[in-house]
Amino acid sequence: MYKREVGAAVAKKVKVEGDSAFQGIAKIHANSETPKKKSKNHPLTKEEKAENRRIARERIFVEHVNARLKTFKILAQRYRNRRKRHSLRTSLICGIYNYELRLK
Repeated sequence: MYKREVGAAVAKKVKVEGDSAFQGIAKIHANSETPKKKSKNHPLTKEEKAENRRIARERIFVEHVNARLKTFKILAQRYRNRRKRHSLRTSLICGIYNYELRLK
């Protein structure tokens, strides 16, 4: 999802958590959280590093799901079939993943 689309696509009460590539998202979506970046002349404080670790601990679950879904290649590569069926196939793949979770 692109930064400019998040403001319109996500409700204001939903919390958006992004990686450091989404540093400017706070200007568009007030309820957002991204890790702090260090610069060459301004290293991160201990509090900022602890906050970045907390954000990473929350995001890792989503990143693991994304990695598992990429094994089906629908998220990892360009989709070359009819656009109309993309949503259906993505939903089916997510259903398969959720079914596997229940079996564990």
